[in-house]
Amino acid sequence: MMISVDPYDHSWARSYQLIRKRVRGALGDIALAIEHVGSTAVPGLAAKPIIDVDVLVARGRLREAIRLLDEIGYQHEGDLGIPGREAFRSRDPSPAHHLYVCIAGTPEWERHLRFRDELRADPSLAAAYAELKRTLAARHAGDRDAYTVAKSRFVARVLGERRTS
Repeated sequence: MMISVDPYDHSWARSYQLIRKRVRGALGDIALAIEHVGSTAVPGLAAKPIIDVDVLVARGRLREAIRLLDEIGYQHEGDLGIPGREAFRSRDPSPAHHLYVCIAGTPEWERHLRFRDELRADPSLAAAYAELKRTLAARHAGDRDAYTVAKSRFVARVLGERRTS
């Protein structure tokens, strides 16, 4: 599958709201928070047109969250190598999205929010990230893993700078 980095689309925020409403309806108060993360959450930022949604749950509520999400069509995919963050694939792919359940107290939740917030706060940083993504999408057109690894270096640098300031 080719990697597509599209200009910002205002419909991404509406799509997030639809996903959020559906997930909130299924999880109720099990979801401590639901956040739009990733590039589609940054107004004006070019992105792959896939909405990233993080749900925060208490450690003891993960099994219940998995069961309830399954009831509304989400298949649990495990942590995909990132402890404290569980991935889910929707059986209904519209709108295109990734859903992650993060366990309270694990770093991945905070990491996603910090990176999103850095991009929202600094238009020049967001522009540099958009340009990098376009370059990487062209360079690694059919290799999503290589694209993600190359992008991760930028993310780590931004978060590292944030931690040291």
